[in-house]
Amino acid sequence: MNRPAGPLFARGEKAAMVAADLIRRCGEGGITYGYLLLYIALSSGQIFFNKWVLSSKQINFPYPVALTLLHMLFSSVLCFLLTKVFKIIKIEGGIYSEIYITSVMPIGAMFAMTLWLGNSAYLYISVAFAQMLKATMPVAVFFLGAAVGLEAFSCRMFTIMSVISVGVVVASYGEISISWIGVVYQMGGVVGEALRLIFIEIFVKKKGVRLNSISMMYYVSPCSALCLFVPWIFLEKPKMDSSGPWNFPPIILGLNCLCTFALNLSVFLVITRTSALTIRVAGVVRDWVVVLLSALIFSDSKLTIINLIGYGIAISGIVAYNNHKLKNEASEIKSVVNVDTDDQGKSQDDQAALIPLKENT
Repeated sequence: MNRPAGPLFARGEKAAMVAADLIRRCGEGGITYGYLLLYIALSSGQIFFNKWVLSSKQINFPYPVALTLLHMLFSSVLCFLLTKVFKIIKIEGGIYSEIYITSVMPIGAMFAMTLWLGNSAYLYISVAFAQMLKATMPVAVFFLGAAVGLEAFSCRMFTIMSVISVGVVVASYGEISISWIGVVYQMGGVVGEALRLIFIEIFVKKKGVRLNSISMMYYVSPCSALCLFVPWIFLEKPKMDSSGPWNFPPIILGLNCLCTFALNLSVFLVITRTSALTIRVAGVVRDWVVVLLSALIFSDSKLTIINLIGYGIAISGIVAYNNHKLKNEASEIKSVVNVDTDDQGKSQDDQAALIPLKENT
């Protein structure tokens, strides 16, 4: 007699389902890692691209305010086309005039300040040294956040901040030639970025508005462009006029602006697939890639052993900082879930109390 094929068919169907689920997970993981690699490549490439445009004699465009203004104008126009004309990307609402004035405009102003000063630093210091100075970002965010009540002092955080600071000091000590003008520009950009992040945190926590990166860029880019237009008129336009006719290569500048928008889009894709913390971790990898590659690409980037040791110390502090923030975010999410559960239980008890007891008959 033939054995029934039912159990064998069930096993085969279960194995096929497991294989299909494994393939699906591998595919999703591959897409996620692909987005991460795209972000690291675009972010690193944009830094090198900006440095080349600003300092290259072939391009002859040493105007960081003008370059940043072009980025913001390009992003504003492209965001408008994608969201309002072609409607490819949906913009999240919830932005009213009061919120725009009190939250979006300060974020846009700090973003403009960050890009302006950060790009200006490339005219005076190497890309590698600029990235090392950027490692002080968590220190600036922590102390400014503590000043406005968003961060709490603790021995752990003080130790982490000390490690990062010592690492940056050691890396700076190992720098062969330091331009203090470039250092001031870069540290000004760090302060601007720290203030931008604090304004975003206030925007999210206290006003309860959450926007994805594309929506944020849609609202912030025009404001940043307006903030950059004023210093460009007074600081760089006279220099551009005095240097002769404007015959800058439009294709190169257009590609540079397009890469900036593609970088912001890659941030949106990564956060959509993972989280904002993943972007911070990927940023650490990006920083190492930029530091090491810049020594090979640009002649003004000379790495020393002291540079690398100091930067390694600073990066270890940044990793500890990210880990600490991850634990805090996880505990906050857990507490919110517990509160919601308790509220649901209380509401059920209140509803039960409102229902009259049925009399015995």
